[in-house]
Amino acid sequence: MASMSPKAQQRALSTYEGFVCGGIAACIAVTVSNPAEVAKTRLQLQGELAKGGGVRVYNNSLDVFKKTLKNEGIRGLQRGLGPAYAYQILLNGSRLGFYEPFRHSFNSLFGQAPSAQIPFTSVLAGATSGAVGAALGNPLFLIKARMQAYSPALPIGTQHHYKSSLDALSTIFRAEGLRGLVRGVDAAILRTSMGSSVQLPSYNFTKRTLISNGILPEDSTWTFLASSSVSGACVLVVMQPADTALTRVYNQPTVIGPDGRPRGALYKNPIDCLWKTFKAEGVRGWYKGSTAHFMRIAPHTIITLTANDIIINFYKNTKYGPIDDDA
Repeated sequence: MASMSPKAQQRALSTYEGFVCGGIAACIAVTVSNPAEVAKTRLQLQGELAKGGGVRVYNNSLDVFKKTLKNEGIRGLQRGLGPAYAYQILLNGSRLGFYEPFRHSFNSLFGQAPSAQIPFTSVLAGATSGAVGAALGNPLFLIKARMQAYSPALPIGTQHHYKSSLDALSTIFRAEGLRGLVRGVDAAILRTSMGSSVQLPSYNFTKRTLISNGILPEDSTWTFLASSSVSGACVLVVMQPADTALTRVYNQPTVIGPDGRPRGALYKNPIDCLWKTFKAEGVRGWYKGSTAHFMRIAPHTIITLTANDIIINFYKNTKYGPIDDDA
């Protein structure tokens, strides 16, 4: 595959610029997708480890929206939005900003051209950049999940009430120390690595296929939307079980273990969570909230990746000027 032209190389973004552009795109997306995230979180916790499904507070995703809006208002639907913004900057800033540098490095490591599109190194770069973002943003995702699960009207699962993000961080730190803030980081890395391993590779593959076959033009918004839709579906299929495990590991109550340290009362790790969920609820337990997850991940992926491309193109044109057709 041909390497980048000198003009394209001159317009390449630094890792920092890619991080900022990716973070801005993700914040735009999460404003739209956060209500579906609240619904997903509550459905994943409903009937936790209860054979036969337990008590059903919510019938489906739309029922969550309806009851949450009725009992808690817009504020209820947007619970956890503050830490969600900060988390998205760290996660997607890392996932989108570090993806290309990692991919180029892996290509060079395997003796390939840095800009070559190789499926293996693309998946590896996606998983690695996602793992970095998940590790950095773990405390924020932890408090976001707990804030989204909290409902004064229709409580489901363990309830954690915090006045704000700072109150949540300080409360957890005082009670459990630094260990409490990194709780579930293994589940977060598993979940995000699985999702990130397919998000950008599937997006780029779909986009290249549409363009190279003359189906859609390169800079068309429809190209971005179609590629993002395929990417979102791929992420959902791969990530859902790990996402359910992450929500439950984060939200579980804690007890003091034999060593005097607080530990999860229900699960030792994400694999233990998946096994116990399977034994009590079957495979369907892994996929609780999958409809709400799709309602979150489809617009979130579409908006994030489409906005990222638009923001990057706008930034490049502002910084370098429009690229000439005959360049």
